[in-house]
Amino acid sequence: MAIFSIDKPWVFAFGLLGNLISFVVFLAPVPTFYRVCKRKSTEGFQSVPYVVSLFSAMLWIYYATLNSESNNFLLITVNSVGCVIETIYIALYLAYAPKKAKIFTLKLMVMSFGGFCSVLLLSRFLLKGSTRVQLLGWLCVGFSIIVFAAPLSVMRMVIRTKSVEFMPFSLSFFLTLSAVTWLLYGLFLKDIHVAVPNILGFILGVLQMGLYLIYRKRNVMVLEEPGYFNGAKPIAGTQSCNITSNDSIIDVYDVKERKDDVHKGEKSFEASDNGPVVNSSCEV
Repeated sequence: MAIFSIDKPWVFAFGLLGNLISFVVFLAPVPTFYRVCKRKSTEGFQSVPYVVSLFSAMLWIYYATLNSESNNFLLITVNSVGCVIETIYIALYLAYAPKKAKIFTLKLMVMSFGGFCSVLLLSRFLLKGSTRVQLLGWLCVGFSIIVFAAPLSVMRMVIRTKSVEFMPFSLSFFLTLSAVTWLLYGLFLKDIHVAVPNILGFILGVLQMGLYLIYRKRNVMVLEEPGYFNGAKPIAGTQSCNITSNDSIIDVYDVKERKDDVHKGEKSFEASDNGPVVNSSCEV
């Protein structure tokens, strides 16, 4: 089988474009980890999203190698890059995380690799042909949907606080564009496993941009910085079915009370459309 083919030019075009856009989204957490390295602290961010993203990327690589379509090589390239980048993120996290978090992350890594090896062995010896591909494909869809669920917490916080300071429009736009690209790739390739999770990614991306347009002029101060999936920014994911990812959200329940304190003069910060003015850095 050829490494790739341009017999289906639209499949190749959208797959190549998806690789480029996904690479940009993969790099979204870089400022977050730059801050982690600079402060030598993970600042409460969790490792679970990065490990899940790595596991999901490994599954997609395995799925692409089993599928007979030559243009699935583009799935292998994007997820290979994802594996490398997520591994670097996890390594940096382990370097600066407290002891308890390190132990938890290492246990999670062992469970993830153990789970992947189990999937690999069971699918090889218990399943054959198209049944193996179909089962693995739906397993990939399931993990992609888990990754895509992350923006729901971000959107809830935006509605609760009426602030978009932690949900930049540019990232939401690129996540939506990535989902559209991989959706079209899956449709032209006639691969339902690639297309299905990106339908959800597209819907969530559009909703995020809609919320931004609604609340961007009503931006208020949020004094507690949440940790986001795959770095301190919302990740819908993915992103596409090929990405995985992103930290759990720390909900801000006391924003109203803190906002009252601001009006009383105890705090004098004020947020703008260009970003928060707070004690801690929020650039990601």
